[in-house]
Amino acid sequence: MARKAKVGREKDPDLDRIRALHPDLVIANVEENRREIVETLRAEGVAVWVVFPRSVAAGIALVRELGEVTGSAAAGAALAATLEARYAEVAGRTAAGPRLRVFCPIWRGPYMTIARDTYVHDMLEVCGGANVFADRPTRYPTVTLDEVAAARPEVILLPDEPYRFRRVHLADFATLADVPALRQGRVHFVDGKLLSWYGARIGEALLRLPPLLAP
Repeated sequence: MARKAKVGREKDPDLDRIRALHPDLVIANVEENRREIVETLRAEGVAVWVVFPRSVAAGIALVRELGEVTGSAAAGAALAATLEARYAEVAGRTAAGPRLRVFCPIWRGPYMTIARDTYVHDMLEVCGGANVFADRPTRYPTVTLDEVAAARPEVILLPDEPYRFRRVHLADFATLADVPALRQGRVHFVDGKLLSWYGARIGEALLRLPPLLAP
């Protein structure tokens, strides 16, 4: 990625830099990129493909679709088939349970996490976890540490993105010593890309996450 041209951040890309690259295709995400950016590029004749996967299966399907739209259908289909096989193996193994209760924050100050109908939630479920805040009415709910304690998670995953959780943040959980995840030493710092980056990285996620969530 160091050799790739940088065009700014997700919410505020530099349109002039994008124009200068004369892209054949721009890939945008419903949650990460603003509608007005997409509309501006399309109005200028730039092809923009907007994606919004909310499940691991949808993320794998995007690999196949990306191959098709970029003229690499065979390579996309081959990679998708490999990911589908791994997905089927992991999902089949974890489907019967038992499942450990998992808390996975995505932000701090205030703490935010994920509910159902999100890609991260589905990744946790596929890999054998039970999201303790799955039934919250909003997709990315704000939660208090008292609510985390009441949810009694057996595993806590602290990713390094979108918020960069570090060891210093373990102090936040000092009052949660009786929570099973703290009591049993099952607080794990994880690569956030495993949880939220779909596409080719799904394969690595399906290898590395299940052991962290296993009973």
